[in-house]
Amino acid sequence: MQEKIKSKGRCVFCGELFTKAGINRHLTGHLKEIAKTEKEGSSFLVKVEADKRWGAAPYFLSLWVDGEASMKNIDKFLRAIWLECCGHLSRFHGAGMTKKAKDALYQGLELGYEYDFGSTTELTLTVVDEYPVKADKKIVLLSRNEPLQIMCDICGKAPATRICSVCMDEESAAFCDQCAPKHAEGCDDFADYASMPIVNSPRMGVCGYTGGSIDLEREIFKSVQ
Repeated sequence: MQEKIKSKGRCVFCGELFTKAGINRHLTGHLKEIAKTEKEGSSFLVKVEADKRWGAAPYFLSLWVDGEASMKNIDKFLRAIWLECCGHLSRFHGAGMTKKAKDALYQGLELGYEYDFGSTTELTLTVVDEYPVKADKKIVLLSRNEPLQIMCDICGKAPATRICSVCMDEESAAFCDQCAPKHAEGCDDFADYASMPIVNSPRMGVCGYTGGSIDLEREIFKSVQ
């Protein structure tokens, strides 16, 4: 459907933009400096990645997780920013929801996560580093991939605004405002119920998902005039 899409994320501390490969190395430097001066405790830099539908998993989050946060706190955050649509069940592989982060996480850990056991969205959480300091709150969003510029599959000239949830596995499924009606002419499902918004989430086009409830400024791609 689309060629490989590269993603970048902005550092919450300094505002600089980095590639997906470089952002967590950069954030580690900031957190190590913070650990020298802030209140003692425990916290973790956690990278969250999603599916490879658009290439090499361009969706990512960088989270600063306090050791006293529960896995349920992380679950609620993931739901709010990427996943929640119909109140589906979710789970971490090998870690219970009531467990505290300081008892479940450690540097180097890769932890699987699933939301919705029917139309499942699978994520991988990787603990990049840990620090002897409290986080500013239970879950801090340090970086997130900027909204992806997914181009229209018909004209190839304008950013897509709608995706067909029925045709997502085919070559043509993402459409700009001008070309969406053309797809509707040949796809009754699109005209009826399958037209869904392009949003900044790996759950885009799945079930009833239409976008997150936090970090709304990075929810959709905005062209620079």
